[in-house]
Amino acid sequence: MRITRALGAALLALGLAAGPAAADASPSPGASGDGKAATRAGTSFRTATELEQGQQATASGSAGDYLYWSFPADTGQRPTVKATVKLPDTHGTQTWQLDVYDGLRRRQACQYGAQSRTAGQGAATVELACVLRTVRGWSEPWANDPLPGTYYVRLTVVDLGSADLGLPVSAEVRVDSKDIGGAAAVDGSLGKPLVPGIAVTSGERKDGSKAAVLSSFGSDDGWSSGWWSDRWVWTAIGGILAALAGIGGYVLTRGSGRPSRVPPGA
Repeated sequence: MRITRALGAALLALGLAAGPAAADASPSPGASGDGKAATRAGTSFRTATELEQGQQATASGSAGDYLYWSFPADTGQRPTVKATVKLPDTHGTQTWQLDVYDGLRRRQACQYGAQSRTAGQGAATVELACVLRTVRGWSEPWANDPLPGTYYVRLTVVDLGSADLGLPVSAEVRVDSKDIGGAAAVDGSLGKPLVPGIAVTSGERKDGSKAAVLSSFGSDDGWSSGWWSDRWVWTAIGGILAALAGIGGYVLTRGSGRPSRVPPGA
C-alpha cells in the first residue's frame, strides 16, 4: 500500500510538472504555413520579401540577379532552406549558390546540404539546400551563433558564361524548421530578437503620419521568452525518479518492522 501511494503521488507530481509545458507550448513565430505565398523576391536586404516558415515562395528573374527573402526563426529551431532554380531550355554551365544571413547580416554556415551546385548544359533545374545550426537563445558577442530574429536568404548565380547573362529564370524557395527543444537550451536570452526596427515602439510619427514598423514581422504568435524549455520537465522527471528510488530502497532495507518484544521460547 505504501508503494502504491508513493507511485500515485509521483504520477500526480509528474502531471503537475508537465502541465506548464503544455500551457507554454505556443506556436513559434512563422511556424504556420497559412497565408498567401510570396510570388516575388527582393533585390537587397532592405527589400527582401517576407516569407513565413512552411510556405513556398516563387519568383522570376534573370541570371545574374540577386534574389532575397527573409523569414523569422526562434530559439530552439533548426531552419532548413531549400531552393529550386528552373533554367531556360538552352544555356551553358552555371553555378548557383544559396546563402543565409542572420539579423546582423552575418553569413551563417550550413551544417549540411548542397549550398552551391553547378548545372551543366541542358540541365532543367538546379536544387540547393542549407540546414542551419540550431538557433540559440543567447551567445557571446564574439561568437557567430544563430540567434532569434530575422534571417535573410540570398539566391544568385556565381559563375556563368557571358552569353547566359540576363536569361530568364524562375526560383522556388521554402523554409521549414525542426524544433530541437531543451537539448539546445542555454542559460540566457536576448533582450530583443534581432529583427529590423525592433527599437521602434510606435508606428506613428509626430506629424500624425504612419511609419513602417518592421519589428512586427513574425511576432504574431510571440517570441520565445528564453527561460522555458522542456529541460525543466526532464529535470522534474529526474527528481521524481530519484525520489522513487529512495523510497524503494527504504522499503527494501526497512524489513518487516520493529522486532517482537516477546522473548524467544516464552
